[in-house]
Amino acid sequence: MIQIDLTGQVAVVTGGSSGIGLATAELFLRSGASVAICGRDTERLAQAEAALKAQFPDAQLLAQSCDVLNADDVNAFAQAVQQRFGRTGMLVNNAGQGRVSKFADTTDDAWREELDLKYFSVIRPTRAFLPMLRDAAEGGAGNATVVCVNSLLALQPEPHMVATSSARAGVQNLIKSLAVELAPQHIRVNSILIGIVESGQWRRRYAKEAQPGQSWEDWTAELARKKNIPLGRFGRPEEAAQALFYLATTLSSYTTGSHIDVSGGVARHV
Repeated sequence: MIQIDLTGQVAVVTGGSSGIGLATAELFLRSGASVAICGRDTERLAQAEAALKAQFPDAQLLAQSCDVLNADDVNAFAQAVQQRFGRTGMLVNNAGQGRVSKFADTTDDAWREELDLKYFSVIRPTRAFLPMLRDAAEGGAGNATVVCVNSLLALQPEPHMVATSSARAGVQNLIKSLAVELAPQHIRVNSILIGIVESGQWRRRYAKEAQPGQSWEDWTAELARKKNIPLGRFGRPEEAAQALFYLATTLSSYTTGSHIDVSGGVARHV
């Protein structure tokens, strides 16, 4: 378990109501940080807030409904963080899921939706929280970071996910550009590239596709073999969260414009 004292620091996690985002919020709270999470699904967000408060009853936690593709929602979320905590030094951009489609059957609207989601789920929160991140940097004395959840598809595209692969590659380029632009302001920007990580989306597929009596562990192990995942299993949300935590904190104080591969060995590039 990563050990670092984040007392007095504030972390923001978009898409924080489940999966990787929720696991990341837990790590920040466990280390003493104040945490703000957001999500589109108000019911799931309320459940996440209740679970976090039950686990960390003394924690400073803000949970607010927010669609990261809605500029007004994102600005309102940033204002709420400012009013509640007065600052933030760590922003985790975590939103979006994959679209299964080939070039031949991806419509113009589908392309626009996919590009809009992948780009603006990074652009809008980063833009909204940038003033607070600049303040947190304090001329290089503080910790100010942006960390994005991206996919291995950014470097290793799959033909059956053409729109998502293309968008993920563009986002990785954006992250690199942001890292260069913001480095003189002492704001670090990094990402993680995930492969298959357990999620509600995969649980729903399991419910529909598993054979009678087939356990989740057996079903995912079989799928991992079919997908040639060297570690032979899906990743767990907390494993991706630990990589995000590392990049968001001073544990990675000399790292920017980089990424951590969290794919179980699927990456074929050097």
